[in-house]
Amino acid sequence: MTANSTSTHASSLPPAVAQWLLEATKALSRSQVGLAQQLLAKVLAAEPDCVEALRLMGIAALIGDHHRDAIDYLQRALAAKPDDSTLCMNLGSALFEIGEIDAGLGHLQRACELAPGSASTWYNFGKALQFASHMERAREAFGQAVAVDPGYAKARNALAAVMSSLGDPSGAVAIHRQTLRQQPDCAEAWFALANLKIEPFGQEDAATLQRLLSQPDLSDDARILLGFTLAKAMEDQADYERAFDVLRDANALKRRYVHWNRNEERDRVESIARAFAQPMPEAQDPSLGKEVIFVVCLPRSGSTLTEQILASHPQVEGADEIEVLPQILEEESRRRGQPFPAWVPSATAADWRRLGEDYLARTQRWRRSSVRFTDKNPSNWAFVGAALAMLPGARVVNSRRDLLETSFACYRQLFGNRTVNYSYDLDEIVDYFAGYARLSSLWRQRYSRQYFDHEYEALQADPEAQIRRLLDFCGLSFDAACLDFHRTSRTVLTISAAQVRQPLQRDTARSARYGSKLDPLRARLRAAGLSTQGD
Repeated sequence: MTANSTSTHASSLPPAVAQWLLEATKALSRSQVGLAQQLLAKVLAAEPDCVEALRLMGIAALIGDHHRDAIDYLQRALAAKPDDSTLCMNLGSALFEIGEIDAGLGHLQRACELAPGSASTWYNFGKALQFASHMERAREAFGQAVAVDPGYAKARNALAAVMSSLGDPSGAVAIHRQTLRQQPDCAEAWFALANLKIEPFGQEDAATLQRLLSQPDLSDDARILLGFTLAKAMEDQADYERAFDVLRDANALKRRYVHWNRNEERDRVESIARAFAQPMPEAQDPSLGKEVIFVVCLPRSGSTLTEQILASHPQVEGADEIEVLPQILEEESRRRGQPFPAWVPSATAADWRRLGEDYLARTQRWRRSSVRFTDKNPSNWAFVGAALAMLPGARVVNSRRDLLETSFACYRQLFGNRTVNYSYDLDEIVDYFAGYARLSSLWRQRYSRQYFDHEYEALQADPEAQIRRLLDFCGLSFDAACLDFHRTSRTVLTISAAQVRQPLQRDTARSARYGSKLDPLRARLRAAGLSTQGD
């Protein structure tokens, strides 16, 4: 809300109160949340029913992650002004944040009904639907946003992402290409096109990207997006030396804006290893969780392909990268007042069963049409001990790829979340991978009957044999549909969505093309005791 629009709401207020409201709005725009709340408290003390003050209090609470307070303020405001689309949108977002998905979507849909000509309102509704995995409805919402504002690049990119998830990567490519014809300097569209992984860039694309990157007033955000995109374009032109140099610069710039500490990560891994090296309580129900197949992995290690193979089986639903396991562990940590895994030694068999039953209740939606489902969250490799304490009947598939290829694949990828902040420095990638290897070895020893290494290179060499091994480990009968995984119609939410719509590729290794550029990475992996192909 701008100062000018706030003045409309303030026009009927006493001058002093109106001034407080105006100053609060300015404070919020400068991210001075505490000051804004102080001013808004004064406004509400004088005018308890001031809708705009209630709304801004709600926004301030949202910024501070106080979602329950935000909902209270926004509900009071909406009760006074029930046909306000902005209030509906704000309340819907707040409800969505605390997990009240249906209620949140209801308010966001109501906002669209009240403001059908607002592209941003349709966009926000679409993002919520996308997050809730209602992909067909998300496509409709983003389509409405684009129909209202054909130049709305964020909505166009989101629409393309949904189309790729739904199995229409060629349609996604067409949308991005059209966006770039209209806005050739749109860094977001360039990167989104590159991120599909299936559209080769030509010499003209590479020249355009180089020209855009040469602009001196380019923002760092745009420079990062275009840098990762140009690296792909150079690779498509087989100019691997130039591709690596561009990639190095883009990663170095991105690294300046993210936090990751190797000592903190090493301490985290060691604390988990110590906690789960001790005997665990005997499970009250050894079969609890037999419905669950955890797919654990490093990023860019073929895990989406692993899940696609499993989800092609008629008894398995692919849930994609869900956050349920880490959320439950975080909530238990808050309840106990101790971080994970400090509370693990004091957890009883009853505690683990309670957490496991909570997990199964939260994941019920993925068992409506299938008896089994996959949970593929890249951070779950660290939580295998907790997962099997909670759900002793579950199976864990560790999706593995050659570590040199995986390292470089991570370095080539600009990720959209903070859990992968280590990936913008090759040395830090190796540090993170060493922790993964440390715990993977522990899980392999402790849970040999429940833990299975699914090797990407073995799958490429002999698909049917490896898929039969995978299905047998999971207690699933062989089904030929798993061999034709690329024909399976399902929503795929990861950056590999378009790739798993294609038959198995045998030539995905890239490290050899970069030759000596990767020699320092090879040396670091060897020094860390991490073997790669050729060692």
